Amino acid sequence: MAVKVKVGLIGALDMLKFKNMAKTREKVIQAAPAAEITADYAVNNNARELHPDFQKLVLEQIKDHPGTGAKTLVFKNADGGPLAYFRAGQYLSLRMEIGGSRITRPYSISSSPKEALQGKYEITVRTNPGGFAADYLLERAKPGDTFLASGPQGNFYYEELRDPEHILALAGGSGITPFLSMAKAIADGTEKFSLTILSGSRTKEQILFKKEFEELAKDERIRIVHILSDEEASGYEHGFITTDLIKKYAPSDFSTIGIFICGPEAMYRFLEKELASLHLPRKLVRREALGAPKKPEDLPGFPDAAKGCSYLLTIRQGAEEYSVPAESSEPILVAIERAGITAPSRCRSGECGWCRSKVVSGTCFAPPENESRRWADKEHGYIHPCVTYPTSDMTIEVPGEYGE
Repeated sequence: MAVKVKVGLIGALDMLKFKNMAKTREKVIQAAPAAEITADYAVNNNARELHPDFQKLVLEQIKDHPGTGAKTLVFKNADGGPLAYFRAGQYLSLRMEIGGSRITRPYSISSSPKEALQGKYEITVRTNPGGFAADYLLERAKPGDTFLASGPQGNFYYEELRDPEHILALAGGSGITPFLSMAKAIADGTEKFSLTILSGSRTKEQILFKKEFEELAKDERIRIVHILSDEEASGYEHGFITTDLIKKYAPSDFSTIGIFICGPEAMYRFLEKELASLHLPRKLVRREALGAPKKPEDLPGFPDAAKGCSYLLTIRQGAEEYSVPAESSEPILVAIERAGITAPSRCRSGECGWCRSKVVSGTCFAPPENESRRWADKEHGYIHPCVTYPTSDMTIEVPGEYGE
């Protein structure tokens, strides 16, 4: 049945104006001069400041943490202005050129977001056996060195609309760094939530930021509990971060807390089993990006025939083509970087998709735990080279890195 709608004179004129809008717009466009737009819009400037493609940083200071095998690197903006603002818990991706290789590595920001407005970032780097980038930053980097860095990245931060007001943080070793940033942000009023941290270290001497957390814990919303795996001492828990310790320091009602996890691969695998017994909703458990598995051949689904093999990797990048060796035990991105080829990357954990590349031929293995590709990417042969391992000779198309 037709519905009759009575339209007044003003309404009819409005409808006519809307109908002719496209024609009016086209007339304005055609009448405008064919010159480059030079206007500077505030919204564009804000977007560039908050989400820059790259930032140029100068290493201003190096703080040593005796006994821990770690150092904190303090960076300032090369032009002296503020740096991109971030959420406590996010990371930066640093680009470095080391011995002919052009690499990137993600590091959690350990300073407060407020300090970014003063032009300062801090990251903390710890000794990592065989750590190519860590060795460089700990032994060779010096004040005055310049670096290219991404804007702040990652989703490992507190979000009021998503997370409960009380966060129980489980940290292992240098995994304490994003929680230091969160604690600083709570103390200076940037963030508004309560934070209890269970921090695992081998010995008292190896505890990172002990004094800093003692000072921060004067705020009643911040609490830290140290667990020592290799030493028993009064005032410290002993062993690993287990279900019993979580129950001891968490509120009795687990529905009122969120659990954040950051640490080494072994800790993630251990906690996966421990937390399973608590039957927590997945939405209440968040973890920082895991990184590429160090022994992919031990994971389910890795083909036996590819174990311990070396393959030829052909890389197409624009009009250029390169052929480099690639081991089945290391991510494709590592082979690309070792050859001195600049490829895009940020998280190096398969999450952000910045390194997304097209497989032209060949086979590869992507660990299920790092699988975050879209369905369409899987169907059409796109991979994340940072967490994908070759299982045959391969040809891939890799985008260039822009914005420098």
